[in-house]
Amino acid sequence: MSEPFLIGDAMTGGYGTGADILHECTVSVDKGEVAVIVGPNGAGKSTAMKAVFGMLNLREGSVTLDGEDITALTPQARVAKGMAFVPQTNNIFTTMTVEENLEMGAFLRRDDIHATIDQIYDLFPILRDKRRQAAGELSGGQRQQVAFGRALMTQPTVLMLDEPTAGVSPIVMDELFDRIIEVARAGVTILMVEQNARQALEIADKGYVLVQGRNGYSGSGKDLLANPDVRKSFLGG
Repeated sequence: MSEPFLIGDAMTGGYGTGADILHECTVSVDKGEVAVIVGPNGAGKSTAMKAVFGMLNLREGSVTLDGEDITALTPQARVAKGMAFVPQTNNIFTTMTVEENLEMGAFLRRDDIHATIDQIYDLFPILRDKRRQAAGELSGGQRQQVAFGRALMTQPTVLMLDEPTAGVSPIVMDELFDRIIEVARAGVTILMVEQNARQALEIADKGYVLVQGRNGYSGSGKDLLANPDVRKSFLGG
């Protein structure tokens, strides 16, 4: 059996000189699949995501992308390797237009980016309508679409999303999840942290329930949704 496309293996670490937040935490995702990290507040979900992206130092463990050990690489170097990360907050340039935000996403590219911008507009038609508008004037859901689109401008092989549906309406949440599935079907590997655990597991090929920085449960999204312990403890029964 081949190795998963992206693996954060037995990750232990935290921020600066503080106490460890992650304890031998492992997450992985296969190419073109969706992996979701869920769990209670303070479980280390976003920390696990940031560890995979190189935003904190691991005391133990490793991160491997497409068979290459990238544990020592900076986040910027990981972007150059094909990874894109969308943080939960401060993820757009509010004073720039929608289109300028998308152009900023292509900062590493030296080719013509217009075809990719058109693909983003096809994915999120409302952004085409608002392309000349300042991104800071948009609704929460539309801002998330801009952040999502800007990350896709790098043409990543891995897209990492930290709470992509935080603060949006249920309708917008469903739409964002539909777009996430669409992007994965196009071959992009997706790793995301999500508070809306039940809905996220419904679209997940693979799910991880973290508890106090450790792997509590893992399996396919379907298996976790069907697991009575997971349902009772994390999904409200």
